[in-house]
Amino acid sequence: MNTETGGRSMKLRAGVVGLGKQALDDHIPGLHASDSAELVAICDEDAEVVREQQYQHRVQGYTDFHEMFRAEELDLVVVCVPHHIGRDVIETAAEHKVHVLKEKPFATTMQEARELVDICQRTGVQLMVTLQRRFNPIYTSFTQLADQVGEPFVVDAQYTLHIDDPSEGWRGRTAQAGGGCIIDMGYHLIDMILWYFGLPDRVLADMSVSARPDRDYDAEDTALIHFAYDSGLYGSLLLSRYIGPKTEQIRLVGSKGMVHLERGRLQRLSNSGKVIESLSREQAWPAAAACQIDHFRRVIDGTRPNVSGPNENLAHMGFIAACYESARSRTYVNPKELL
Repeated sequence: MNTETGGRSMKLRAGVVGLGKQALDDHIPGLHASDSAELVAICDEDAEVVREQQYQHRVQGYTDFHEMFRAEELDLVVVCVPHHIGRDVIETAAEHKVHVLKEKPFATTMQEARELVDICQRTGVQLMVTLQRRFNPIYTSFTQLADQVGEPFVVDAQYTLHIDDPSEGWRGRTAQAGGGCIIDMGYHLIDMILWYFGLPDRVLADMSVSARPDRDYDAEDTALIHFAYDSGLYGSLLLSRYIGPKTEQIRLVGSKGMVHLERGRLQRLSNSGKVIESLSREQAWPAAAACQIDHFRRVIDGTRPNVSGPNENLAHMGFIAACYESARSRTYVNPKELL
């Protein structure tokens, strides 16, 4: 690993596997903006996309990630591939002792998650799931305001957007995606729930695969999830790939007020709805991707804890597995019993 030379810190050599929107809009710009890593290689199965990005970024390009790992001396790799391919990339990276920054979800099933934990522990490779909201000041300020609303008792959360055809591409197939809106886009909001409140004691979920009855798909387009804690806190979570406009919000209600979080804005309100204080950003947080990479560098160096590592993401997978089990059994499921 490149660490120091002559007292000067060296950037880690980074590759990116999967050149979709997330990689092009977030991770590659984040690598260029980071003080901790430099982009040296890219990989995608689409040769035309590789040629275009290879020319633009002046790096080596590959259409086979196995070849990329053999040819390049990488320190870390950013993995942005369809969910069912993730494990193969992680295993290959681990074989080459390359640390992994992986786009959500951690895994497609609870069993796969456990096996990935074992792979990382056995090889000593650090893996961190990309959860950029943890590096955005709007989201990190939530708990500070939540401390000011007395005893919390209810959470109302939703993350919705509109995809005209939920059957399109690999995301419409459970065999490839591991599920639909719960395990895919919902992973971010589930992370927020677990980050702020911990893993619930009970989960009850219902889901739909009927938003477009004229299309053939089996990954849920919409889900309504109820969750509760033995402490008395309870809540609901609405996820959908078909309900527009795009909305992301969490509202926590306590005995002495409320906290309302949405993209770009965080507010503390009275129980009647009067705004007491507010924090906002008119633009996106462009430094989040670079901050995430810089944090991961420190995780690799052993100077920061890996708060989004394999063991930590077992809780996320437990929540997700509980949702799918609850929808099948039509009963409450304790996600802690699935860990």
